[in-house]
Amino acid sequence: MGRQSPQWTSTARVLRRSGFGATGAEIEAVTDPVAYLRTALAADPEADPGARATPMPAPVVPAAPGRTATADVRHRYQAEVQSQLDDLTIWWLRRMAAVRVPVREKLTLVWHNHFATSAVKVRNAAALAGQNRTLRALGTGDFGTLAYAMLTDPAMLRWLDGLADTAKAPNENLSREFMELFALGHGNGYTEADVRAGARALTGWTVRDGTAVLDPARHDPGPKTLLGVTGPLGAREFCDIVLARPESARYVAARTWQQLAADEPPAPATLDRITAAYGPGRDLAALTTAILTDPDFVSAHDTVVHGPVEWLIGAIRALRVPLTADADAHRVAGVLRGLGQLPFYPPDVGGWPRGQSWMSSAAAQIRLAAATTLLKQADLSPISAAGKSDRIDATGHLLGIADWSDRSAKVLATAVADPARLAALAISTPEYLTS
Repeated sequence: MGRQSPQWTSTARVLRRSGFGATGAEIEAVTDPVAYLRTALAADPEADPGARATPMPAPVVPAAPGRTATADVRHRYQAEVQSQLDDLTIWWLRRMAAVRVPVREKLTLVWHNHFATSAVKVRNAAALAGQNRTLRALGTGDFGTLAYAMLTDPAMLRWLDGLADTAKAPNENLSREFMELFALGHGNGYTEADVRAGARALTGWTVRDGTAVLDPARHDPGPKTLLGVTGPLGAREFCDIVLARPESARYVAARTWQQLAADEPPAPATLDRITAAYGPGRDLAALTTAILTDPDFVSAHDTVVHGPVEWLIGAIRALRVPLTADADAHRVAGVLRGLGQLPFYPPDVGGWPRGQSWMSSAAAQIRLAAATTLLKQADLSPISAAGKSDRIDATGHLLGIADWSDRSAKVLATAVADPARLAALAISTPEYLTS
């Protein structure tokens, strides 16, 4: 399978979009992309050797200082909370870089962006770790199971004020955002009356010992009418009624397409096909496979601008940059913070932006500086072992790039004598920043 053959190019795109970059060797090891996806999506993500080598931290929630606590005690409490959040972020970056087959990790990031929850407000590493486990475990199953888990997730309840949603004072945040961003789309088949009814249905949830529980004394048991259905509705009924709307399947399918396949929405016929794959079972594995094998995906290229996490973790994986030292891992987190996409810190409930917003001149300067620093520890032997006349091709193979544009090739040609500079320039090209 030659690097410029249609098969190599399409396989490269499947691997790059379903993971974090892909090397030429990884691309050439996949002879059937559909079989690769099905196997990866069905696998136990915790059994991956890289996952086993990077166990999730188990933060213990520190005791909150009482009202009479001194300023020093409060400072130490906040420092411990932040330290746990930092450890969790570093752990996830290491895991993304370490996993052998990154499909499930990529989807965990996709669902983290869909059900965006931020540590800026949720100052609880244990709750965010639990949400992360849930997204990973349920992100290839029935969307209904995942959606209900998020409705009753301790981190989500904190994030969208679900803990303040009581029978005496219904809070509309979780009801509104679930319909607007998670399940239906803005104004897509629901009314303000539905939002209010949903808020009443979701009343009563609280968190005890890290677990979400329904407190009947805080729940509104009365009849509500939601999207035309009347009854003593609770969270389960709210979830089922919302997801039963025909608008929901098309919304979830289209939003997943925009995270995996293109920055722009799918064409109507494409949306029909992938929604059919999602089906009445709301099958996320089938939806993912349908998106990454759809004719519109296979025939296209350069439809996605990679977000900072995809870009940087992909480079770290391809160039074997070690993240074992805490200073190195924290440096990576700092770069992602500077670029505006640090895991566990989405900017708002809508998640991170997509597309050209990642291609600013300021971002380009940060990327090049970060690449230059990271590559001091990279394994550049696949490039340096090649003769100077072959190094541009060797770099393309290492990074999973089928071909360079004339403009990129001209820039890369200025650095063939310096493998580190060549690699830094290569991961800053349009060919590497898009797929």
